[in-house]
Amino acid sequence: MKKILIIEDEITIAELEKDYLEFEGFSVDIAGDGIKGIQMAESGVYDLIVLDLMLPGMNGFEILKKIRSEHNIPMLMVSARTEDADKIRGLGLGADDYITKPFSPSELVARVKSHLATYERLTGKEKRPETLHIRNLTI
Repeated sequence: MKKILIIEDEITIAELEKDYLEFEGFSVDIAGDGIKGIQMAESGVYDLIVLDLMLPGMNGFEILKKIRSEHNIPMLMVSARTEDADKIRGLGLGADDYITKPFSPSELVARVKSHLATYERLTGKEKRPETLHIRNLTI
């Protein structure tokens, strides 16, 4: 089961994201501030991080830089900040995607699935059959 970390201080948004992701079979943890989020992210047990930009303790840009310097996992920024400069900065610092609030929870799930699939393809971690059958040959 894929593990997702949501770093979001607005509990209603975090719970909504969690509900939709869990419904799709993901295991989800929530951090309500930047400091707790960075501590949880540094554990290295997550397959993807959904990161808010405006957080107490440490902002999303700082968290993004810190995690990117140590881990190579998909990270999606979700923010109410819609200015191009914020989007460009987030993507430039290593975010894999930038979603503006308000957003469709179904779209978030679709983007999470897409980024996980791309990451698995690029890193060779995608599931492959243990046995391959081609005509009379079994490998």
